Amino acid sequence: MFGFNFDKRTLYIIIGVLVVFSLMSYGTEGLFSLVLSIPAVLLAITVHEFGHAYAAYKLGDDTPLRQGRLSLNPLDHIDPLGLAMLLFAHIGWGKPVQVDPRNYNRNISVEKADAIVSFAGPLMNFITAIVFALIYCALYKFAGVAFLSSTVGSIIMAIIASVITMDIGLGVFNLIPLPPLDGSKIILPILPRDAKYWLMDHEQIFYFVFLLIWITGIAGRLISPIIDQITTWVIFLARLIFGL
Repeated sequence: MFGFNFDKRTLYIIIGVLVVFSLMSYGTEGLFSLVLSIPAVLLAITVHEFGHAYAAYKLGDDTPLRQGRLSLNPLDHIDPLGLAMLLFAHIGWGKPVQVDPRNYNRNISVEKADAIVSFAGPLMNFITAIVFALIYCALYKFAGVAFLSSTVGSIIMAIIASVITMDIGLGVFNLIPLPPLDGSKIILPILPRDAKYWLMDHEQIFYFVFLLIWITGIAGRLISPIIDQITTWVIFLARLIFGL
């Protein structure tokens, strides 16, 4: 997704305070759940940003390649602030993938190319969720009771479940059609011309709208039912494939 134009130093201080208070409020079980969520968060951000980079590269822009973003190494994609937010606020971001629209292939419009690049991030999250749902169901069916009931088995299954929910959550969140989220770019090609120009002219206002619904928790309340429904569908599909 696109970056936030804020004073990073101030935000780091704010997030640091929130992290300290969050850790103080966690019990043993909460801290254990937090630790288990770290692999899921790292993977979700990595595949999301890789999706943007790969789509841009396939459309003719080598900027992500030159900047080392065509990689599945989390260190190439993690923004510390966005990582902390995703861990503790469940809404975060990765290091933005930079693209140069002038390099896109001219067989489609720049606007459509931007939409494809934007959609590639959430799409990678959904694909990852499906893959891990299949892994979860495969282990459940074939790994055996001894593995599933063991400490190691329980931890592995919990991490996989966290990957599924985290990827679906990040994918859905980024489809909200408000700047700076991917959804704001995805909807542009399908908007009427007047609506499109009005949206671009008032982009700064929508940044504040986004901040408002994020800080007040409205965004979470709006998308939580969608996340739950998609998760249910993904798990149902995986269970159907394995006859569970």
